[in-house]
Amino acid sequence: MIYDHRTYTCRPGTIAKHLKLYEDSGWHIQKKHLGDPVVYAATETGDVNSYIHIWVYDSASDRAQKRANLKADPEWQAYLKKSADAGYLISQVNKILMPTAFFQS
Repeated sequence: MIYDHRTYTCRPGTIAKHLKLYEDSGWHIQKKHLGDPVVYAATETGDVNSYIHIWVYDSASDRAQKRANLKADPEWQAYLKKSADAGYLISQVNKILMPTAFFQS
């Protein structure tokens, strides 16, 4: 099992607009291909212009296949264009996490 931890940072004052755009145009298609995330949350303290989501996969190949299917979906491509045109995002950091031997999910 692996966890894909993603942190996105928005331009100040735009996070609510970005999350609404995602809710309306991206959420359903991403869930269709990736399943339900473990977490999808906005940052309450610290960098309040950021949000994170964590997706779980059986393996690196499972992640690669699901993300390839998502990328190939025309609806996802349309969402990415809307997001790029809106210009709300300024950075993205992805981390692949491996559970420790003693952690039982």
